[in-house]
Amino acid sequence: MAKKKTKRKPFVLTYATMFDPPEELHNNFERGLVKVLSEMGQEHSMLIGGVDVRSRGKFEDRSPINTDWKLGTFQKGTSSHAKRALNAARKASTGWARTPWQERVQLLRRVAKRVDKRIYQIAAVISLEVGKNRLEALADIAETAALIRYACDQMEANNGYQVRMGADPLKGYKAQNRSLLRPYGVWVVISPFNFPAALTGGPVGAALVAGNTVVMKPATDTPWTVRLLAECFQDAGLPEGVINYVTGPGSTLGEELVNNLEVDGITFTGSYEVGMKVFRTFAQGPYPRPTILEMGGKNPSIVSRHADLERAAAGIIRSAFGLQGQKCSANSRIYVERPVYKKLVSMLVDRIGEITIGDPTDRVIFNGPVINKKAYSDFQKFTKELSRVGTILAGGEVITEDGYSKGFFCQPTLVADVPLDHHLWKHEMFLPITMIHPVSSLKQAMELANDSQYGLTAGFYGTKEETAWFFDEIEAGVTYANRPQGSSTGAWPGFQPFGGWKGSGSSGKNAGGHYYLPLYMHEQSQTRIH
Repeated sequence: MAKKKTKRKPFVLTYATMFDPPEELHNNFERGLVKVLSEMGQEHSMLIGGVDVRSRGKFEDRSPINTDWKLGTFQKGTSSHAKRALNAARKASTGWARTPWQERVQLLRRVAKRVDKRIYQIAAVISLEVGKNRLEALADIAETAALIRYACDQMEANNGYQVRMGADPLKGYKAQNRSLLRPYGVWVVISPFNFPAALTGGPVGAALVAGNTVVMKPATDTPWTVRLLAECFQDAGLPEGVINYVTGPGSTLGEELVNNLEVDGITFTGSYEVGMKVFRTFAQGPYPRPTILEMGGKNPSIVSRHADLERAAAGIIRSAFGLQGQKCSANSRIYVERPVYKKLVSMLVDRIGEITIGDPTDRVIFNGPVINKKAYSDFQKFTKELSRVGTILAGGEVITEDGYSKGFFCQPTLVADVPLDHHLWKHEMFLPITMIHPVSSLKQAMELANDSQYGLTAGFYGTKEETAWFFDEIEAGVTYANRPQGSSTGAWPGFQPFGGWKGSGSSGKNAGGHYYLPLYMHEQSQTRIH
């Protein structure tokens, strides 16, 4: 009797599955790259109130792979452009808020379909603009669509967040009570360079589904990706002014977006220093306004003497050096029980030696360049400092030969023997640098892991019983155990809600999870007496 053929499950791209993609994914990316390369160098406008807007000042977007590559020219928006965008969003806010939530969901699902359709072109831009390898870039834009759909799913699952409450026990009267969540009004999303698609589209999608209008501002290093995303929103048929896209310096346009009282709520992803400034600025307003902040991490991994070291080595390498360490979830601290310390160090050094570095649009490349000249200079400054106080076991140098001098290429770097009181154990370097240290016990490792102002992600490798202890003790919002796909990275909407504790976040509710969407709404209780 012939055996039945097992039907192969369709490939779903996530950060956990991206290490073994089908050939079709590469072929489609190649086609998208060809198209994008033919469109490099064009000028791109802002989008305000449904109209393309240009400014007197301009700035160039150049690739960190090769700074001779001019990706495009963008508008150097000013505070007046920020005000214009906020006014457009305010004008559109009443109509959008009154649009039935079912219609908003339908429109946002249409946005997600447009993202799907343009995924390979946008991924190619992400590679060129950020320096992400092609699979990381594809996952970034795929996550964008997934986050938008997840927000739609949550709105539907909760019936638009309208709940019938109990009836008052009134003699001679009939009471009808209900609770509903309603939008705040005008929302600002300020996104970072490292996930320009997902960390723009995710919060924008949530704000829009909730019924807010939005002004979005990308990082100066990544305006092209977000412009393409803005076009997906616009082309889906959102009313004029519901979505607005502005570009320009944080010192002028960005400051206006943070300080203007037309803003009812803000989502910011970036450094702790800037995030806390946003938080304190918002606190100076006439009344409290919602701030959703994701402010980075200094993420530890703990490795038990009982760990599967092959898993640990694979997960640490992927999380420490994916996107050149420029993830707020990057594994930048490793604490290893002494009996397995030397063996794990040897494994990590060997794996670092296998990392391919170069043009991230090439399918064989794992590490591209860091984002800009400042990051490149910081890498040299930090590695020099670490070489004086510790031992650089692998990497530690910038790459300038063989045509790499026109980009910002740095070797993935592993450092040991750094005193535990050194400030770089607690400073977020945001670079392909991770530090490792032996510990006498898991208790000591946990004390060191939690001794940080951050609490974003954390990883663990050990037994089932040790894992339960780890989850109970660690002070972080996203935690992983025995995960070869990434020790501290790889969250996906609907699977691992992403957000941090302590100095890593402000809301205590994680994106891509059950409790995130309500952050974009406030509650109203309605009572009717009949």
